[in-house]
Formats: sequence, structure tokens, C-alpha cells
Amino acid sequence: MPDDQYIKGNSGDGVCLPKTKRGEVTFDRLLKAAEEVIGERGYHDTSISAITDRAGVAQGTFYLYFRSKRDIFRELIYYVHYEVRSYIREYIKDIDDRKEAEVEGIKAFYKYCLEHPHLYDLIREAEFVDFEIFKWHYSNFARAYVEKLKEAMDKKQIRNLEPEMLAYSLIGLTVFTGMRWPSWDKSYPGEAQLEALKEFIIKGIAPDN
Repeated sequence: MPDDQYIKGNSGDGVCLPKTKRGEVTFDRLLKAAEEVIGERGYHDTSISAITDRAGVAQGTFYLYFRSKRDIFRELIYYVHYEVRSYIREYIKDIDDRKEAEVEGIKAFYKYCLEHPHLYDLIREAEFVDFEIFKWHYSNFARAYVEKLKEAMDKKQIRNLEPEMLAYSLIGLTVFTGMRWPSWDKSYPGEAQLEALKEFIIKGIAPDN
């Protein structure tokens, strides 16, 4: 599976790929509906009929593409995973310095969370509904992160630190600050918070010289 893009159906055997353009539209509507309904009600209190009602399709249509509620949930986490990465990548694509890219990438994550208020609900659900997909979400994110950090170390843009530990540390910083402001307060951090974030990251990973 590619590390940098979403491909329909790669979440498991319980997903059937749409064969027509109309089917593509229906598949996407079901995913979007699942994101909304599961985010609002939680996985266990969400029925397949609630998803199809939100999507505006017949319940039988669901089974053309997904074997079960768990299968659409797994596909949803795969989709969200790549969408977050794509959103951040687009936001920082023109930034050459890794230190600045780290700061701006986290700010992009905050924006994504505000635009997609159910993100944290979905990932928390994944931890208990399907730990395999929960673990995949963070470990796959970290694998891609490690490669970018290694490149920056080779260019002497950041300190030469153990890259996997550094990747998980930066992910943890992103996740918990995103929880504190966009998720809990439904707000973007203020100037003082953003300045603290910038100082912490830049001074923490800048080369010794």
C-alpha cells in the first residue's frame, strides 16, 4: 500500500470497490455519512440504517460496498489518515526548512481539526473498536515522518537525533495540543500559544551550531 495516498478498498477484504462513476459518488457519500454519524453518536450507537439515511441511499446499497459496519469504519480511518496527511503536505509544500515546516504543519493540523470536528472522536473510537487500525494510523504516520526527519538531518537543518523517537515526540505534541484547543475549545490557539509552540520546536530541534 502506498504510504502517501488513499486508495479505496485497501482497508481490508470487507470492502467492494465501486465499478462506475455513480458508484464512486455513492461510496464517497457513505464514507462521509459514516464520518458524521459515528463522530456524533459513537461507533456502538451507530446503525447501518443511520449511515444510509444520512447518505440518502437505500440500506441495501450499503452492502454493495461494505460487508459490515466495522468494514466501513476501517475504511473511514484509512481515508481520514490519508486526508490529514494530504492536507498538511499541501499546506507546507513550499517550505524548504524543516523547522519551519514542523511549526506550519502543526498549525495546518489545527485547521484541519476545526474543519473536521469529529477527527478526535473517530480516532478514539478506533482504539477500542479496532486496535489494529488505531495502531496502523499512528505507526504509518510515524514511518513517513521518520523519512522526512532523516532527510532534514542529512541537510543539517535539524539536530541529529534518533528519528523514530523524534517523530513520535512531535506527533504527541501535535495530538495533545490539537486536543486542547481545536478539539476541546473549538478554537485556534492564540498568538502566545503559537509563539510558545514555535520556540519549543525550533530551539528543540535546531542544530547545535
